[in-house]
Amino acid sequence: MIEIKNLTFSYAENNIFEDINCRIDNSWHLALVGRNGRGKTTLLKLLQNTFEYSGQISTENNFVYFPQNVTDKENLLYYILHELADFEDWKLNRELNLLNFPQDGLWRPFNSLSGGEQTKALLAILFLDDNNFPLIDEPTNHLDKESRELVARYLMKKRQGYIVVSHDRSFLDEVSDHVIAIEKNQLVTYQGNFTTYETEKKLRDEFEFAKNEKLKKEIHRLKETAREKAAWSNKMENTKNRKVRGFDSEKKRVDKGAIGTQAARLMQKSKNAERRANKDLEEKEKLLKNLEYINVLGINYKQSRKDKVISFNEVTVAFEEGKPLFAPVSFEITSGQITAIIGPNGIGKSQLLNKIYREAKNKNVKISQVRQIYEDNSGYIKDWAYKQNIDYQMLLNNLKKLGMERNVFNQKIENMSMGQQKKIELARSLSTPAELYIWDEPLNYLDVFNHEQIEELILQINPTMIVVEHDKFFIDKIANRIIELKREDMGEENEKKTRRIN
Repeated sequence: MIEIKNLTFSYAENNIFEDINCRIDNSWHLALVGRNGRGKTTLLKLLQNTFEYSGQISTENNFVYFPQNVTDKENLLYYILHELADFEDWKLNRELNLLNFPQDGLWRPFNSLSGGEQTKALLAILFLDDNNFPLIDEPTNHLDKESRELVARYLMKKRQGYIVVSHDRSFLDEVSDHVIAIEKNQLVTYQGNFTTYETEKKLRDEFEFAKNEKLKKEIHRLKETAREKAAWSNKMENTKNRKVRGFDSEKKRVDKGAIGTQAARLMQKSKNAERRANKDLEEKEKLLKNLEYINVLGINYKQSRKDKVISFNEVTVAFEEGKPLFAPVSFEITSGQITAIIGPNGIGKSQLLNKIYREAKNKNVKISQVRQIYEDNSGYIKDWAYKQNIDYQMLLNNLKKLGMERNVFNQKIENMSMGQQKKIELARSLSTPAELYIWDEPLNYLDVFNHEQIEELILQINPTMIVVEHDKFFIDKIANRIIELKREDMGEENEKKTRRIN
């Protein structure tokens, strides 16, 4: 077992974990989930004793972390892997074969490999020693749909346990039999895969929401009672002072001592009632649960007056004058249609998006993008928004709804985390007036709560959109048309270029 007792950890005055307790079985295929910035990677680092903390983590496991730190990226992969772990070559070849890793890849420089190939190589050495307990942080980055499915099958065949962090829900469903969710500053354990967790959490949240609403009504009533008791108490105090000063209401001289004693009793009774009301109010407020709320995002969508926004006939792309990257496809984008472009890594999906962007721009279509690379977003948010000519208030509202902490707003964009920079790019696109949205891998670096927000927005507004994304769950949910890109040399299989989703 991995046993966590009374663990508390703070970073830069932010309380990440507070007095958490948890037990993890070594055999679990465990998914670790939670909102961006809640401490998923931090928890993995704490298990490795990287940071100081208060409390106790008890385990006899030797943890190994993915992704490993590769220092000399120009070195050949074979030598890099031997620097990172001790293993026999035949065992490495066995693992690489299971991951469909190219045979010549071991003798190529690490930085010449694709992101997916680097991921597969580092995953292979992670499982070469059965005595290690793997901590796998975001293995799906840079992997296309087919590679994600392959890595998922690879992980599920492993007999040993592991902890995996990923924002791909379909991937988590395949690789997990238990889930630990970071909810506020606590850990909650669920038995089952990610879908089980989502279902149970939804039911629990609905129950807690209903209980919260009942408590809020009760708290409102108690506040009214407390105010009435306080007003009564003040009235008794004033009555005592007035009577003791001389006369009753009938203008007769009275016994000051008797009146004072009677008024004091009434005043004490009113004070006691006020204290009881405030105590009841305090206890009720303690019962309120600090629940996660998924806020609906805003979008500055302007529906096109044309039913057919743009069309292409037998289009393909190539690098300079080289061979086409994919077999030609024909399609048209109609108003209110959400089109997904799918295909393996390197087939030219982003290049096709760029071609669509240029053509739409030439036809004076108002476009808004989410780009894969957005290093030109820089400076303070307010100044940057002004230069982008976008609604600053709408931008801020969307950033808050996406879970951006207020203290981040005072940082320069280039100094933010990758997740925060992605939220800036997404919020910019949502705030830009557009007839057509062109999104290239919008879910990268965003947590599953953000995924749900984006899905809900798209399904509610139904904007005209073209999207490239490797998250199968997302595509299945939002797309009503799919364009599948295939290699030029696949022959007759390319005759069916697109398909519709009923």
